[in-house]
Amino acid sequence: MSDPSNFIVDVDLRSHENNLAHRTREIDRERLIVRRGQPFSITVQCSDSLPPKHQLELVLHLGKRDEVVVKVQKQRGVGDSWWFSQQEAQGEILLTLQSPADAVIGQYRLVVLLMSPDGRIVETVDEVSFHVLFNPWCKDDVVYLPDERLLQEYIMNEDGVIFMDTWDYIKSIPWSYGQFEDFVMDICFEVLDNSKEALHNSKMDIESRSDPIYVSRMVTAMVNANGDRGVLIGRWRAPYLDGVAPNRWTGSVPILRQWSKSGIRAVKYGQCWVFAGVACTVLRCLGIPTRLITNFCSAHDVDGNLSLDFVVDFESREEKTDSKWNFHCWVESWMRRDDLPKGNDGWQVLDPTPQELSDGEFCCGPCPVAAIKEGNLGVKYDAPFVFAEVNADIVYWNVLPDGQRQQISTDQRNVGRNISTKSVYGDFREDITLLYKYPEGSVEEREVYKKAKRRATLQPNESVEPAQLSLSIKHPNPVFGTDFDVIVEVKNEGGDDANVHLTVHAMAVTYNSLHQGECQRQMNNVTVSAQNAHKEVLRFRYDDYAKCVSDHHLIRVKALAEAQGNSLPIMAVADIPLSLPELHIQVLGKAFVWEQLTASISFTNPLPVPLTGGVFTLEGAGLLSDTHIYVDGVISPGQKVSVKIAFTPMRTGVRKLLVDFDSDRLKDVKGVISVVVRKKYRNTLPVLSGRF
Repeated sequence: MSDPSNFIVDVDLRSHENNLAHRTREIDRERLIVRRGQPFSITVQCSDSLPPKHQLELVLHLGKRDEVVVKVQKQRGVGDSWWFSQQEAQGEILLTLQSPADAVIGQYRLVVLLMSPDGRIVETVDEVSFHVLFNPWCKDDVVYLPDERLLQEYIMNEDGVIFMDTWDYIKSIPWSYGQFEDFVMDICFEVLDNSKEALHNSKMDIESRSDPIYVSRMVTAMVNANGDRGVLIGRWRAPYLDGVAPNRWTGSVPILRQWSKSGIRAVKYGQCWVFAGVACTVLRCLGIPTRLITNFCSAHDVDGNLSLDFVVDFESREEKTDSKWNFHCWVESWMRRDDLPKGNDGWQVLDPTPQELSDGEFCCGPCPVAAIKEGNLGVKYDAPFVFAEVNADIVYWNVLPDGQRQQISTDQRNVGRNISTKSVYGDFREDITLLYKYPEGSVEEREVYKKAKRRATLQPNESVEPAQLSLSIKHPNPVFGTDFDVIVEVKNEGGDDANVHLTVHAMAVTYNSLHQGECQRQMNNVTVSAQNAHKEVLRFRYDDYAKCVSDHHLIRVKALAEAQGNSLPIMAVADIPLSLPELHIQVLGKAFVWEQLTASISFTNPLPVPLTGGVFTLEGAGLLSDTHIYVDGVISPGQKVSVKIAFTPMRTGVRKLLVDFDSDRLKDVKGVISVVVRKKYRNTLPVLSGRF
């Protein structure tokens, strides 16, 4: 018999077969990556048959300093421990390992021990490592999602669509999650390794990584860099000269790679959809089903009273406390909530945008969507804040000459509109508002308000607005670069003429209500005759609004009508998004994996002024990494610019090429095209001849 100390020749992790079975082959085909709760097999190649009465033992180590050690049992346990079986044949030993459905996720180091009959270690092999992820295909895993269509979208799909702008003019942009791109998984674990909890007590942190509640909360804290070693720094207004403007990003991978390569230095800059996009990438990569959500007319309730209190102050340039965002993005992750009463399983809100502190950290969630709908605000985590985002009242106040506040009106229907996510059936919008709230004005909705202990916002002797007058703002869907008109209309449905002081104020704002500058202001005293209307037309010229409009291309128009007499003032607000042109992208020829492909991109300057500093940014999961093409010189009004780029697809399937164009005067112009990448099959059959 050969020397037992040289018994083990090699350990084959069988990565190709295992990764295919565990749906991780897109991540890596060489390294072993498995999902918990699902068996996988490795082969120990031996110099001879197993010596008599000798046996193999397996030990798992986690952590950079082996903080956690797990001994793998030799027979099936009760489901909460690792175990393995072995089968010997032809100089090989096939080991089948079974992880529990609540195993810690992360990188494991496998030690194979050959033990003598008296319990001594004869030989050790410890140069073997593999990764374990959450397993939403395993019914015993708390992230189990029993719908293959949803899993293909919320785990396997690397391309997304993010909805933005205003509730009545919804546009979409493409986003590349790229969770299976090279080294992204390693960066995701690097994100977890640099959390405050991991740095403070690595053993406790590693042991806690069996719980998706803990992991998802760490992800929301670490995607933003507020108070930790997080990935992204938020900035909500220009300039962005020392970083990348949030609108420039088209995917998560360049952000994560830059953070890692720079020695975990926070990347500049992000806003809500960028934070949400990066969080979605990390969570999908780790194996937690996740989707990106957009809430239109989203409330940011600072004082926690479940209402947004706005003072009608046309001199103020900032929203000092509460604010209403045109849209706000977060993510939902799917998991069972064993820490909460029954009825809280399923989609959980997670918000990585740094807004308010949660247990001392800038993170939010996981908060059950079901709890928000039912007004159960006592559940973990951050339910009151999320409830306000989709359900707060808007209360307008007027400041009287003596400094007292007078309530003008209350809007109970405007917050939380058209809550949206990408459909699993394609790149179109799915409205999920009814998952968050009952229909506005329904009996159920009123009961939820009562349960949520909403405060009364109207005094008994106050009316919402004068019955005689109504105020509205009408506008087109203008294109950035053109001139357009906005009509403010005061209607008098009473029997007497009304003398009205009309104030109209137009301000460039960001999507989250930060004021960028005044576009125009107008004050008139008008008489509105009975049963008639007065229309005030405001002309917006590009030369005027371009000086103050933000990268979000948004103008907010406020109108206040004050009638003589005892009537309360009436208020109207409209947000006007300025639409942008699209890029034209064409892929030349058919796409095959590992064969060069060419794309042609063209753009025409729609503005009446020249553009300088033009740059195209391209990326696409499985197609090419973050790439920049700079345009030399000036792009004149009406001039068409065309560029070509050659790249080599790295993975088969339906892929998306994402393109962004930025310049000095025009930014955030997006384009996307789908590319079907095939495997090229060569004819290897012999030529046959003869009669049949």
